Amino acid sequence: MLDAVEIEKMFLREDGTYAFARWGRPISPVVFGVLDETLALVKSAIETVCLVCGHATDEIDPELGSNFMMFFFRDWAELLEVPDLDQMIPELNSVVGRLQMAGSNQYRAFRFDDGGGIQACFVFLRMDKDLEQVGADRLALVQAIKVILLWSSEAFRTMSPLVTLDNGTTIMRPDIAALLRAAYDPVMPVATQDPSHALRLSARMVKAL
Repeated sequence: MLDAVEIEKMFLREDGTYAFARWGRPISPVVFGVLDETLALVKSAIETVCLVCGHATDEIDPELGSNFMMFFFRDWAELLEVPDLDQMIPELNSVVGRLQMAGSNQYRAFRFDDGGGIQACFVFLRMDKDLEQVGADRLALVQAIKVILLWSSEAFRTMSPLVTLDNGTTIMRPDIAALLRAAYDPVMPVATQDPSHALRLSARMVKAL
């Protein structure tokens, strides 16, 4: 099981500060650039992750319409042609340039409400050879886990949040599921920059397992 030190690292920013946030409203997803079958997989993955942590999904966000947008495409330059995307992603040209230079295949951008909770998330997946080798159901589940909390950039760099059972079924790792349930405990804050929060998460994970 993850201990407090490991949990803290999963929410540390590059400057060493602790920053945790969870969704403060139901998630209303929309997906672009895929067939209906993949759309169904993505929505199912989001519903599965929300079910694990006790959060909700909804068809429409009353303020934004959709607060979780996922884009599938082949080249970062395609984003520059998406109408009004520059209004959702500040300095879109610069962001695209950095992603092209880095050879990145994914990018996530979050918006936050006045209380610091996640208000909206935009996920961009450039389907290169690496992502194409990942099954659609596995890819959808990983992305759903990566947007349910404001993780650090290092959170899943060396370990997957998923595990494959002996029968070939892929599921969320039990310790990650326990962490999500602890994070969405109603008594826990929606957002915090206090590192002691990791200790509180660790204590609740014991009950959540």
